[in-house]
Amino acid sequence: MIGSSFAWSNDNAIIDSSTRFHPVMSDSGMVVSQEIFASQVGAEILALGGNAVDAAVATGFALAVTLPRAGNLGGGGFMLIHLAEENKTLSIDYREMAPTEASRDMFLDTEGDVDNAKARFSIQSSGVPGTVAGLLHALDNYGTLSLKQVLQPAIDLARNGFPVSTDLAASLQARQPTLHKNPASKSYFYKADGSGYKYGESLVQSDLAATLERIAKSGKRGFYKGRTAQLIIAEMRRSGGLINHRDLADYRVVERAPICGDYRGNRVCTMPPPSSGGVHMLQMLNILEGWDLQALDHNSAAYIHRLVESMRRAYADRSYYLGDPDFFPVPVAELTDKKYADFLRGQIDLQSASRSKDISPGLASAAAHNQSQVDKLRSIPQESTETTHFSAWDRWGNVVSNTYTLNFSYGNGISVAGAGFLLNNEMDDFSAKPGSPNGYGLIGGAANAIEPKKRPLSSMTPTIVFNRDGAPVLATGSPGGSTIITVVMQMILNIVDFDMNVAEATAAPRIHHQWLPDRVFYESGVSADTLGLLRGMGHQLSDKTRRLGATESIQSDGSTPFLYGTADHRRDGSGVAVPAAD
Repeated sequence: MIGSSFAWSNDNAIIDSSTRFHPVMSDSGMVVSQEIFASQVGAEILALGGNAVDAAVATGFALAVTLPRAGNLGGGGFMLIHLAEENKTLSIDYREMAPTEASRDMFLDTEGDVDNAKARFSIQSSGVPGTVAGLLHALDNYGTLSLKQVLQPAIDLARNGFPVSTDLAASLQARQPTLHKNPASKSYFYKADGSGYKYGESLVQSDLAATLERIAKSGKRGFYKGRTAQLIIAEMRRSGGLINHRDLADYRVVERAPICGDYRGNRVCTMPPPSSGGVHMLQMLNILEGWDLQALDHNSAAYIHRLVESMRRAYADRSYYLGDPDFFPVPVAELTDKKYADFLRGQIDLQSASRSKDISPGLASAAAHNQSQVDKLRSIPQESTETTHFSAWDRWGNVVSNTYTLNFSYGNGISVAGAGFLLNNEMDDFSAKPGSPNGYGLIGGAANAIEPKKRPLSSMTPTIVFNRDGAPVLATGSPGGSTIITVVMQMILNIVDFDMNVAEATAAPRIHHQWLPDRVFYESGVSADTLGLLRGMGHQLSDKTRRLGATESIQSDGSTPFLYGTADHRRDGSGVAVPAAD
């Protein structure tokens, strides 16, 4: 609830949900996530002497228990890490991979059209999970505590149960028709009579606890081989899925150099492909850097116009140039070059809106977009609460920004019987057919076509910002499908250009445009006068407001040990947790 505040503690952690405009402060480290029990787990790990990586990994596994619609063992994601002592920043790609039996046209029907039900809600929509491998890779290489120490809180939450929040109860009620279709999901998330859990009732997940215990005992082998792997393959065979034993055994995490760019003297580091978020956020920042945004006033019509026109061009490029860099030569340097941004800025009329049908991918000579396809895209689905982000920062200055997902809320709704966790539907993030929109209305082409062992393109954009002296000053990220990139960018703009604190930057109303459909989406709080001016400039506005993203952020001034954290009020149940004082 906006403006609400609550706090409680145990031996090792204090949790506080921040008010709308005042961040939580700490000088002993901090974890911010979408679910308060998971934040508390991370703070407990910091109190035990663990570093930010230990806390992040513990938080990630805890979210698999307490936030089942997005926290996961059966999905994948991206982690950005800054190591203070080495002054090194790195990214970990643990995105799902297409099974070896996947094929380019696997989601097309006999007429050659995309079968959306198959692409989004069948077991064939599941890619090979990467979360367990990714979190363990981070812990093994950059953590300090043992695997058992880090996993035990999640095991306890699953084995002993935790009180259901109003948010979780409402989420399970909303997804009941989908989850009831799968016997395992129905048994895991609803009572024996099929009814939903109410606020305060305990949710126990014994099969999930056993799976977590196998991971704690055997590490990666405890998930990708042995009993858990057998259960996954049994589910595949029972339901017609594609993942086999070799797919699981061959899953690999990839460490990639983050992509970094300068924005008004700050260094912005974020995820490289197969995330599209980093490339296009830097591209948009490069365009916007050419204007004095502060002089325009925050969320004025002139300001929003510049944001929209920058977004329009970046998302057009996303449709053509972005994919898995292990399969497609993504032109990262060209897209993030400031001279290219100068060119795009020069195409923007500051008095009137462009039409998306007139904007094509800007590098080289991409063909004009097919008008019939433009006409088909009138709206995109309401944002789901599928993806989740968390940030961790320790007293030594190590920082983690992590976003991971099942794709849709509760993935494809199918759980692995006997293992206690849901499967993802990330195969829908591939371009099932060039020019056809995915579940978020995003267009893709050959660069993101389905291929065995390929990683689907993602909008996830975990980000760390550094000041002129090289000190980290912001860790942030967001859920929100196609809106993630623009939401994270607006957090940076709010702090850098408008000197907001992290709570003010989080609370400020957001806007979004993604080339197609040609609509400006906006949150409540953008003034009616501003909306009228935008319409007068020719912008096509959504007919109603919507919620855009949910950043979970930590800020530092770069010169003192104090941290300032804010959990986004747009998601009920999120919270900031700090280690309890000795």
